[in-house]
Amino acid sequence: MTTTSFFSAFATRHTANAGRARQNAWVRLEWLARVMDSAVRIPGTSITLGADAVLGLVPGVGNLVTTAVSGYLVHEAWRLGVPRRTLARMIGNIALDSAISAVPVVGNVADVFWKANRKNMAILAEHLGHDHPSSPPVLDGEWRRVA
Repeated sequence: MTTTSFFSAFATRHTANAGRARQNAWVRLEWLARVMDSAVRIPGTSITLGADAVLGLVPGVGNLVTTAVSGYLVHEAWRLGVPRRTLARMIGNIALDSAISAVPVVGNVADVFWKANRKNMAILAEHLGHDHPSSPPVLDGEWRRVA
């Protein structure tokens, strides 16, 4: 094997691995955003909620945990090469979500409607060129998967 063919074979494999890693990250982040913001549909309505709204009910610690999970999403976006301006928009969504969540009772209700992780995934989809579903698959009121 010549030096040129070795490096071109390495570059081809590296590019394929990078694409696969990028796709794996996308799938992982999409799942995380769905679990945090819109995993379960309230029966008889089109309202969805996720772990963010439920964990927010735990005083003090709940909001810290949900903010940390949202921060992980931003960290992964940074690793995927998202520009600083886009990261700043994502951080702004999380900051607003944290500020809203800090208000007792009203913040818990608002968590159901302000879905920072879904908004951040839409921003990430725009940057990465993915199709972002307008209505993600959720669990309906009878606990069956809806696609």
